[in-house]
Amino acid sequence: MNLMKKIKTFFSLKWKTKLLLLEAFICLGRARFLKGMPFSKIAPSLGESSKETTYTADIEHKVILKNIRSAIQIISPYTFWESQCLVKAIAGQKMLKRRHIDSTLYLGTAKDESGNLIAHAWLRSGSFYVSGSEGMGRFTVVAKFAKVVQMKNLEGENYG
Repeated sequence: MNLMKKIKTFFSLKWKTKLLLLEAFICLGRARFLKGMPFSKIAPSLGESSKETTYTADIEHKVILKNIRSAIQIISPYTFWESQCLVKAIAGQKMLKRRHIDSTLYLGTAKDESGNLIAHAWLRSGSFYVSGSEGMGRFTVVAKFAKVVQMKNLEGENYG
């Protein structure tokens, strides 16, 4: 598909879809910036270390999760920077946080065919994998970060 056709397709989308794609682009850029920082500086922002959120699926979030996954998959090839697994996982986590949806970010390692150490990151919310599910089975989890997002009402009481 040529550039003009892609631009025309973008402008034919609903406003809600355009905004989600724009949000994904911005979150991917922010995540790429964070990836360039020392991991010890960004790790606390990823959630509670060595913890996981529940695997219980929240049916009302299913559409939101699918839309965020699609937006990240669609936009990541068009960024001016590298948007691989860790960048996608961090961006997805930020998008879920904005919607008060819990998530767990996983970091894993494995050896490739040549025996070299490789790494992968993926993001899960409930039983749904938002990013990085492809190939995650061959990686050993070395770190996980639970991002539990609690909504507060006007009196400051926690929900959920």
